[in-house]
Amino acid sequence: MTEPIFLLSVEQALQMTLRQLASMEKKLARIDRILGQLIVQGEETMMELETLTAQVSANTDAESSAILLLNQLAGMIASIKTDPAALQALADKLRASASALGEAIVANTPSA
Repeated sequence: MTEPIFLLSVEQALQMTLRQLASMEKKLARIDRILGQLIVQGEETMMELETLTAQVSANTDAESSAILLLNQLAGMIASIKTDPAALQALADKLRASASALGEAIVANTPSA
């Protein structure tokens, strides 16, 4: 156990103070290193969050477009359900655009 500082010589007190300062310096260096790591992790997390937010927005936009398209298609079918020629023309039109739509989906889908 260390003696109270008033019982130590000036030299001993100085040595003890220097040891304490060295110990504090090591602890501060460790804290500084950990803080640096936390900052980097926070920056990486923010970039990932921004990417995820953009993807969610793109998905929401695509879903909204698909819902609108399906509602419009249902309306078109309902309006021509008694006209076989018009139904066939709509089917042909949908078949013709299916290939382009498939290619667009593949081209705009990020790889895993």
